[in-house]
Amino acid sequence: MIFRKPLLLIAFLLLSTSVFAQTGFYLLGNKKRSRIRFELVNNLPVVQVEINGAPLSFILDTGVKASVLFSLEAVDSIQLNNSSPVKLRGLGAGDHIEALRSLGNTVKLGNAIDVNHLLFIIFDSNLNFSPRMGIPIHGILGNDFFENFIVKIDYAKEVITLYDPEKYSYRNCRKCEDFSLEFVEDKPYLKLMTFSDGVQKEITLLVDSGSSDVLWLFDEEDFIKESPRNYFQDFLGLGLGGDIFGKRTRIPELRVGTLLLQNVNTSFPEETAIIRARLFEERDGSIGGGFLRRFTVIFDYRGKRVRFKKNNYFDKPFHYDMSGLIIEHEGVELIKSEKQTIVSIDPTNLAQGNTRHSLPITTELEFSLVPQYIVVHVREGSAAAVAGIQKGDKVLTVKGRQSYRYKLYELIELFSNDEGKEIKMEIERNGVKYKVKFELESVF
Repeated sequence: MIFRKPLLLIAFLLLSTSVFAQTGFYLLGNKKRSRIRFELVNNLPVVQVEINGAPLSFILDTGVKASVLFSLEAVDSIQLNNSSPVKLRGLGAGDHIEALRSLGNTVKLGNAIDVNHLLFIIFDSNLNFSPRMGIPIHGILGNDFFENFIVKIDYAKEVITLYDPEKYSYRNCRKCEDFSLEFVEDKPYLKLMTFSDGVQKEITLLVDSGSSDVLWLFDEEDFIKESPRNYFQDFLGLGLGGDIFGKRTRIPELRVGTLLLQNVNTSFPEETAIIRARLFEERDGSIGGGFLRRFTVIFDYRGKRVRFKKNNYFDKPFHYDMSGLIIEHEGVELIKSEKQTIVSIDPTNLAQGNTRHSLPITTELEFSLVPQYIVVHVREGSAAAVAGIQKGDKVLTVKGRQSYRYKLYELIELFSNDEGKEIKMEIERNGVKYKVKFELESVF
């Protein structure tokens, strides 16, 4: 996985409600297919969606059934139809969350449209995923998007292609691996093989494109060891039920048919975060965006089938964050800069050689709104912790460059590569500026 950690873990369960049959998505103009660009952020596919005519940014998430809107700004800007109160709960140790269930909404993505879409609206301001992503995120588009199409996600090219199942035929592909999908509570599961210390084990995994991690497993047996210790404790992500913590390690092998992934980043969430997930007794964990991004993936929900074809990311090594920092976007700040402009010169004077004096220059002040980044978590014993960085510190510069000149995912990637690389930062704490430096340290 290129990115440092699953900043978002949003594979949650919808409770206290039932999802009824809907008209569903279809392609406008009776087209055979539709291509949709997306942005891959922290291993998560972010698509542009219209909800009742309002343009919004959603994460495409196979780990949930229905669509969820959780941006208060978005709620204020769109009309919501036929709403009634419900309660939701998901991964994390928190209680149920108050929400609304809204019926009869029009949702459009590319040439795909659903004119009778079910939408859940969450008003809890703590569930704001935009700061962890570094871009506005208004909601999640769930599995009801996949039901009426064959969906091809090309993670390398960042393109989704929707196909009409009635007009689609599979091509022979010797380099592809096909798996059967099993659906439980309308969520897709498949079986893969793990290898550790000579033990081969078949595991049942939720396919969760809304998690940026590679692999989650629930049972530590055969993988976690105390002597020598092969794991570290860490923040795993933000779920509907709150923050999720657990252990991180690497497992020796994960087989995808004939394909082999080695030294695979694997997380083991705390038991309190997975109580609901264990209601499906056969489930052993999840595969997320850190796994999926190494393939072009074809989801065929009607045929209960998924196809993987490895891409250029497949053979890249897995990395963990080597700084110990979790940084998030926290609002914007106003900065000023000087802009110098050469005043226009009369061409007649230039023609007469009248250039004895310096060309006149005017200076103007420019004001800009730029993102500001805040440290929200420092892993105990990490390089950043030893350097003295603390939760709440404002990041001013990284490697001599103003922090606002980085996108958040660029900082995440910067901290996840090149062990031994020196990182120099300037931070601000209680109005006082500090310069710190540390070297990226592998946790294994």
